[in-house]
Amino acid sequence: MNKWILGARPRTLPAAIAPVVVATALAGSDWNWFRAVLALKVGVWLQIGVNYANDYSDGVKGSDANRIGPTRLVASGLASGGQVKRAAFISFAIASIAGLWLSLLSSPWLILIGIAAIAAAWGYTGGKNPYGYSGLGEVSVFVFFGLTATVGTYYTQTGQVSALSVLCAVPMGSLACAILAVNNIRDLAQDELVGKRTLAVRMGDSRARKAFLVLLAIAHLSALATGLPQSLLTLLVLPLTVSISRSVISGASGAALIPLLGKTGKLQMFFGVLFALALAIQ
Repeated sequence: MNKWILGARPRTLPAAIAPVVVATALAGSDWNWFRAVLALKVGVWLQIGVNYANDYSDGVKGSDANRIGPTRLVASGLASGGQVKRAAFISFAIASIAGLWLSLLSSPWLILIGIAAIAAAWGYTGGKNPYGYSGLGEVSVFVFFGLTATVGTYYTQTGQVSALSVLCAVPMGSLACAILAVNNIRDLAQDELVGKRTLAVRMGDSRARKAFLVLLAIAHLSALATGLPQSLLTLLVLPLTVSISRSVISGASGAALIPLLGKTGKLQMFFGVLFALALAIQ
């Protein structure tokens, strides 16, 4: 696999794609394909930028020296720190251009949200006091890949924010957090050794696994909480939810958790498509 595709971590991209799909479906007859595409470009390139930035920052700090998870570019020597840093900035630039265009079509206030999103993306593991090292990663993911991505996409197409759009953002944010959570459970021991105090490290292995299950439960329950009979379609992914949950709660660790990152990403994508279908036919 091309090293830059590897570094972009395609398995995490459903966190950026699913909210746009759901919000666009919710927009109904007000949907605008061009604005939806711009929103998708913002989300995907922001996610890729986060992944490269994380690779760079952890690599130069030595946090990835003995990691168990998928190969990192800097730590493995596949690319230099400078190259990966430039890749992160290029990704953020692409997201910024699409975001600026989208804001000019809808609301200039979105520019401020975009600046905050990029600052949060870099600050996750970058800088002197990265908040990802303090257990706040999941909070940021929920805000930007849940609330902001879903409600923001809906707003750019309809010009309004509804209570339903906020509720629809909850399962998207919860599942995006689950992707990060299973990643952090896998890396818990190594993160603790290098002083990376992720939420999983702070909670401890057992509670972190239970919290992962809670995130999946919130996703399902919040979709049903919309009160739409069609939201029952999301239960079609319940077998996958149960399968992932069993693997995590059974104590699978280290390399055994690597496939679960991809499976959790697939869960969000499948869930998002079914949820979008439910919203489209309401």
